[in-house]
Amino acid sequence: MDLGLRGRRALITGGSKGIGLAAAEALAGEGCDVVLVSRTAPELEAAQAKLRAAHQVRVVVRAIDMAVSGGAETLAREFPDIDILVNNAGAIPGGTIEEVDEPRWRAAWDLKVFGYTDMCRRFYAAMRARGRGVIVNVIGAAGESPDAAYIAGSAGNAALMALTRALGGAAPADNLRVVGINPGPILTDRLETLLRRRALETLGDAERWPETMKDMPFGRAGHAREIGALVAFLASDLSGYTTGTIVTVDGGMASKRKAF
Repeated sequence: MDLGLRGRRALITGGSKGIGLAAAEALAGEGCDVVLVSRTAPELEAAQAKLRAAHQVRVVVRAIDMAVSGGAETLAREFPDIDILVNNAGAIPGGTIEEVDEPRWRAAWDLKVFGYTDMCRRFYAAMRARGRGVIVNVIGAAGESPDAAYIAGSAGNAALMALTRALGGAAPADNLRVVGINPGPILTDRLETLLRRRALETLGDAERWPETMKDMPFGRAGHAREIGALVAFLASDLSGYTTGTIVTVDGGMASKRKAF
């Protein structure tokens, strides 16, 4: 399907691997030029080479820590003509309210909650001045299904859901759109590492990690490419009446009802 994105320019944070790279692949596959942002230059350069070889689009990379104040301003100043912003950088650590101390909580929110917020502030203003643009916030299903064992992430994701809905609801007045995606368990390197640890602890063999997914919907975790494809669709004019909305991609986990 041609999404009509050819020639547009997208910026993806956390774009060197996982969901961010999958989103970049989907957008580049539709003919978008892309700007990839993450903290690690070697991973960015590898992603850049992969995308250029596969899709013959312009790929620019910037190694920036989005947890550091000023990163969003730097990017908005250098790339004022972005058509599609994908906020994806940030992994909030698990733990209960007793286990996540103040420094870890603040560091995680500086990267994800305030990182997304700063990017929205800067790029929304630039898009409004140009009269066009889409922001896609990749958030996380814990925001709608809070978990006390993942309390910092649950609270942070809920805040970003509110930000997305509030900004997205007002965006049509500026001819813009703001949407969100709440992925459930997605088979990124990070999740595989967690599943390997679980397999070692419960099965005695880290290589048996695929068995730990048997109770997930469809007997598997989601694929990053499934989120990347949704990013591209939501960013396209085929989804032009969608804003202030958050799409959950968790295999139905949030909707499943447990019997008492």
